[in-house]
Formats: sequence, C-alpha cells, structure tokens
Amino acid sequence: MRDRSETDRGLAERIRSLERERLRALVDGDLDRAEALHADDFQLINPAGGTGTKAQYLDGIASGALNYLVFEPDSEIAVQVYGEAVVIRYRSRLEIIVGGEHVPLRHYWHTDLYDQGAGRWQVVWSQATEIR
Repeated sequence: MRDRSETDRGLAERIRSLERERLRALVDGDLDRAEALHADDFQLINPAGGTGTKAQYLDGIASGALNYLVFEPDSEIAVQVYGEAVVIRYRSRLEIIVGGEHVPLRHYWHTDLYDQGAGRWQVVWSQATEIR
C-alpha cells in the first residue's frame, strides 16, 4: 500500500464526509444538497445495469419514482487519491422503492469518482453492484 501524505489523509476524510452527506441528502430527498454534490456530467450505473444522468437521477428522486428508505455505508469507505480525482469504494445497506416496487434491505458495493471540476468536490461517476 502506498504511503499517503498528510494532505491525502485529510482529503480522504473530507470525501468520506461528503459521501455520507450525499447519501443522507438522497434519503432525505434534499434536492438542493444533492444537486450541489453531483457534477453536471454525473453518470450512474445502477445495480440492474441501467444508466442515468444527473437530471434523470435527481428527477426520479423529486418525482418519488426513486425513494431511498435506507442508504448508508456498512463498511469503511476506502479512498484512493489520484491528483485531482478521488475514487472511493464501500459496501452499503440500501432499501429503496423504485417505480412503486419495494426493494427490501440489501447489501451493495459502490465505486464512485469525485473530482473538483466545478471548483468543489462532486461525484462524477457512481456504480452500484448488489452483493449476493
């Protein structure tokens, strides 16, 4: 494992905090906060293999088509800093209603890419995979 500088360790904690804040915003339906934490060119790959843009994702939450009941890490959020980009990986507990269909509490792996493209750290790419 490579040695991390003090700056990288501080950044890693900041990104972990932002990811937890992003998940809370999604569960709470706080669209203003979610808007600020997702880059304009955000792309999601969901556990079913579907893709979505920022607008599609946040519109789904606004309309109730996506309703997160539980979305929280159940492992440490691993962080790798690569210059101006940060990659995170963690397991989550997630319960959601999608298009009126209740998906009970399950566990997923998440891999997300953050960067500072808009002058602040935002998630750019997100992929979730169900653990079976």
